[in-house]
Amino acid sequence: MAEFRVDLSWADPARLIDTPRHVFVHDELRYAKGANQRDVEIDGFINYHWLTSPEDHGRPKVMLEAGINAASDVAGPDGGVRRPLIAVRSSPWKAGHETNPWHDEFDLDHGHVRYFGDHKPSTVGFLGATKGNRLLLEAARLHAGTTRHERLLAPPLLLFRSITVHRGGKAVVKGHVEFCGAAIIERLEHVVQRDPETGKSFPNVALDLAVVVGREIDGIDMRWIDDRRDSSLDTELALRHAPDQWKRWVKNGRTAISGARRRVLASTVKKPKEQQPVPGSADASVLATLYVFYDGRKHAFELLASKVAAEVLRESGARYKEGWLSRSSGDGGADFIGRIDLGSLAASTPVVVLGQAKCIQPSSSVSPEQVARVVARLRRGWIGVYVTTGSFSRQAQVEIIDDQYPVVLIAGGTLAATVRRMAEANYGGDLNALLQATVDQYADAITYRRPEEVISI
Repeated sequence: MAEFRVDLSWADPARLIDTPRHVFVHDELRYAKGANQRDVEIDGFINYHWLTSPEDHGRPKVMLEAGINAASDVAGPDGGVRRPLIAVRSSPWKAGHETNPWHDEFDLDHGHVRYFGDHKPSTVGFLGATKGNRLLLEAARLHAGTTRHERLLAPPLLLFRSITVHRGGKAVVKGHVEFCGAAIIERLEHVVQRDPETGKSFPNVALDLAVVVGREIDGIDMRWIDDRRDSSLDTELALRHAPDQWKRWVKNGRTAISGARRRVLASTVKKPKEQQPVPGSADASVLATLYVFYDGRKHAFELLASKVAAEVLRESGARYKEGWLSRSSGDGGADFIGRIDLGSLAASTPVVVLGQAKCIQPSSSVSPEQVARVVARLRRGWIGVYVTTGSFSRQAQVEIIDDQYPVVLIAGGTLAATVRRMAEANYGGDLNALLQATVDQYADAITYRRPEEVISI
């Protein structure tokens, strides 16, 4: 069961009305038949009806009996009429049956849901003949709005998924839902589906949804929904408890969706300070020396980057062979070339390595566009390495991970630690001697050859 995250120490549900009422992605909720809106918990799970419609607000329940459900329209003091929310439920265990012939797809780690409307093989009429599809078509027009006013009125889609839980040692199939976030309709298309049981084709709508959560919490504050249902609040004020990412979308529109989408990358995406040496450490001193030394002769940094890349890859157990440096102009996104031999000595295959070097202030970051130069040069089976004295921006890391590009990112912290070990192993700890060697050897390391030629050396 998900951890319960509301302070109930004073156990007075009435006092909870003005307290943040957070619900997190993957929280398991009890959706019990006939449940009241007063009890915070039922059977050890958060009470869905208390969470969505606390009793003291005096508003009707937001039901999940259908796949697509909506609260009543609200007319605010500004004259704007808004639909507070649309509650969407997916029932995976029903998928493929006549009552639910659709197969919704949930990729919450990447903030994407593919959801199908409620048209069925037995539905008579065109798209929009069902209440659920009418709600989605109406909402899609506002979500695609080109003005802030339209997006302010756009109802958030609250996503729920039916789940099986275990209570008292028994699997309980019905009566529980998992919260999957709030969503923006990114795209709506008309599709033709086929009923797997009868083979009959029927029209439907398919939505691509961008899942949105808060910047500080992996969920939303339900006071946002309370405000949207409050007719005493105008549409602008009803935005006050919305997730920051939703507010960003309301302000900037479609272009903001990519950055607002939920992504679970905490274990791989690193903050700038995590990519740099600890301040005051020996590695921090090395990095500062590197930047000062190569400032004004940054082409020579390419040779150091090539040697560092070789060291890092060899530490992973790879059989790496250094190639050459590209000429200083027209390198097309590759500063150095290398090769990894995969397999055993008796049976192996070579892989081309394209390297990019960027000597920038340690406090600066490399943008997605800069990393994309290496990615654009990669052919099938090649890998890239990017070495910098700075850090890699969050978005640059996200794009590498999301698109599964084979690029190794070596930031200032790893660079400094590796250079310090290289100086100790080969130059008696004399860092300046190592750096000067890269300047002296730079001209001889440049070769005018195509990257794929590294396979034959």
